[in-house]
Amino acid sequence: MKVLDIPMRAVQNAIGERRMPYVFLLPNFLLFGLFVFLPLILNVGYSLTGGSKLYLSERPFVGLGQYATLLDCTNHLQPSTCREDHFWRGVYNTITFVVLQVVFMVLFSLLTAVVLNMKIRGRGFFRAVYFFPVLLSPVVVALIWKWILQREGLLNGAITTLGGEKILFFVEPGWAMFWAVFVSIWAHMGFYTLILLAGLQAIPADIYEAAEMDGTKKWRAFHRLTLPLLMPNLIVVIVLSLIKGVQTFDEVFVLTGGGPGTATLLVVQYIYETAFSNQVQNFGLAGAASVMLGVVLFALTLLQLFFARKGEKPT
Repeated sequence: MKVLDIPMRAVQNAIGERRMPYVFLLPNFLLFGLFVFLPLILNVGYSLTGGSKLYLSERPFVGLGQYATLLDCTNHLQPSTCREDHFWRGVYNTITFVVLQVVFMVLFSLLTAVVLNMKIRGRGFFRAVYFFPVLLSPVVVALIWKWILQREGLLNGAITTLGGEKILFFVEPGWAMFWAVFVSIWAHMGFYTLILLAGLQAIPADIYEAAEMDGTKKWRAFHRLTLPLLMPNLIVVIVLSLIKGVQTFDEVFVLTGGGPGTATLLVVQYIYETAFSNQVQNFGLAGAASVMLGVVLFALTLLQLFFARKGEKPT
C-alpha cells in the first residue's frame, strides 16, 4: 500500500483533493470512451458513407443516402413495397415480439413475485429456481430450447411416446414467433421478478393489516393498495423489458435463425446480416439501421429516467 500511497499523495498535492475522484474515474472513462463512444462515432461515420471498402477513409461520402434507402417505401405498412423490405419486416417483427414479450413478461413476473412473496414452503428454493435462467448465456438458453423443440427433440419424443405425431415447431411462422417470445420470457423473467419482489417486500405490512381490519377483500387490496404502491417498480420493469426486447438478437438468431423465411427476423439480426453475413457486406446501410435503432433505445432510456425521477418526487 505504501508503494501506491506515495504517487497518489503526489498527484493529490499537484491537482488538489477535490479533483482526486476524477483520477480514480479516469480509467473507467477511458475504457468507456474506447469501447462505447469511439464505436458510436465510427458507426455514425459509416452510416454517412457508401461503397464496400472496410476503412472509413476509403469510403465515399453519401450523406443521408443510406437513411433514404431504408426509408424508401411506397407504403411503410407493407414491407414488400419497400426498397429494403427485410429491414421493415424486421421492424414489424420486432414490434410484434416486443409487445408480446413485454405484456406477458410483466404479467408472469408480477404473478410469480406475488406468489414468492407469500409464506410458502421452499420459498427460497423457488426464488433461486426462477432466477437461475438469468445466469445462463442467451446462446446456451437458445441451444437448450432448440434441443427440446427440434424435430427429433425432447418434446417431440414425449409426444410420439404418448401416441401423437411430431410437431414442426419452427416451420409454421406463428409457432416460431410464439417459441421465440416464450424462450425470451423464460430466460429473463427471473430478473424482473426480483425487481417486483423487492417492491412488494418494501410495502409496509401495516397497510394490509388495516385493510383486513376494515374487511377489505384480498383482490380489492391488491388492486387498491399493492398495484399503486408497486407502480414505480412496474414502470422500471416495463421500460427495461422494452429496451431488452428491442435489443434481442442472439436468443432468436440461434433458436430460429430468423425463420421460417423472415417470420422471426428482428432488426438487430438484419443489421448483423447486412454488415457481416451477406455476400455483399454493406457497412453503411447497417450503420444507418443501427443509428435508427439507437435513437429508439435512447428515447426509451429517456422515458425510463423520466418515470424514475417522477417516482422519486414526494406525493
